[in-house]
Amino acid sequence: MVKSFKTFLKHTAKDYHNQSVNPPVVRASTIIFKSMQDIRKTQNKAKKDPTGGHFDYGRQGTSTTYVLQQILKKMEECYHVFLTPTGFGSVFLAIFSVVRPGDEILVADPVYSPTRLLTQDFLKEFNIKTIFYNPHDLKTLEQNITKKTKLIFVENPGSNSFEFQDLGKIIAIAKKYKIFTAIDNTWGTPYFFKPIKLGFDFSIVSATKYYSGHSDVMGGSLAVNKKVFKHVQKTDKITGLRLGPDDAYLITRGLRTLDIRLDKHESNAKEVAKFLTKYKNIKLLYPYKKNSVNFRMWKKYYSGASGLMGLRIKSKNKNSIIKFVNSLALFGYGYSWGGFESLALHQELREQGNRKYLKLAKDEHLVRLHIGLEDPKDLIEDLKNSLKHIK
Repeated sequence: MVKSFKTFLKHTAKDYHNQSVNPPVVRASTIIFKSMQDIRKTQNKAKKDPTGGHFDYGRQGTSTTYVLQQILKKMEECYHVFLTPTGFGSVFLAIFSVVRPGDEILVADPVYSPTRLLTQDFLKEFNIKTIFYNPHDLKTLEQNITKKTKLIFVENPGSNSFEFQDLGKIIAIAKKYKIFTAIDNTWGTPYFFKPIKLGFDFSIVSATKYYSGHSDVMGGSLAVNKKVFKHVQKTDKITGLRLGPDDAYLITRGLRTLDIRLDKHESNAKEVAKFLTKYKNIKLLYPYKKNSVNFRMWKKYYSGASGLMGLRIKSKNKNSIIKFVNSLALFGYGYSWGGFESLALHQELREQGNRKYLKLAKDEHLVRLHIGLEDPKDLIEDLKNSLKHIK
């Protein structure tokens, strides 16, 4: 029987052995065997099928983490999925799997600020050069490719400034020069966009966000194609990056409702976006304006949009922007996003890192909103009352 993706999430990984609709939490450091022969059999199976969940030590995982890997593998339509303790752990694992001293990498200018610190500063200590490209001008990408270029790292849309790129064109450029490609797909998740299917070698998702959906767990996933699998397998083994079984269980449980939650995040965000377009002093950073580059690039590759958006607000009074954010009653103030609750953050320019292609006027300010699962009418009313403070 052919199942839709929505049905798959509800029916996958049932545990008929324990008569449970969710798989049990299996915690293990030592994995015990009946004999040395059994250990060797498991190790031989792992050599023949390294993606098959044949473990001889707890650092490799347990049946709980393996179940999550299998669910995500189906979602991503990829060769294998590696799990890490945080979303940023997956960024680290992807880059360190293929980049070596003397290499160069090209990185989208609006990447997550820790990714920027890793590539721009930390990798420099290993004699690895990072060049940032303009997400809306891919000439800045191709003209900086050299014989030393090993990886193109994309985040889509851009962190906080929400630029949507021509992903197919990036893949074409990478294949032309035989360069690896990685994308941080946390905003869209494979529910709205499948990077490996398009041609990316690595697809990164912070499971902390929408996968979990309840703001109470940390985790990351790194989906890969067959070409880079052995590179990642080797690095994964050496670094010991592991997601614990308790976190894996919570993420698996969260995935059951991923489709329902993301559909609701999207519908709520669209209603809020429609309301915010009435304000002339606000430029909405969300794919809603049909004649814009961002909308066209979003529509070309995505089947939907999540609940995270940005506001570029014009005001000569910075304190009034902070007052606007502080007066929101239904929006929490905190980092991360992707949970059931709405969040708001005033974004200092320094928090964006040394951005080369982000141009903000002195009277422009960035505010990030995550639109949660509340009644959108209540969220709109809250925003309406708080926006009065902007002068």
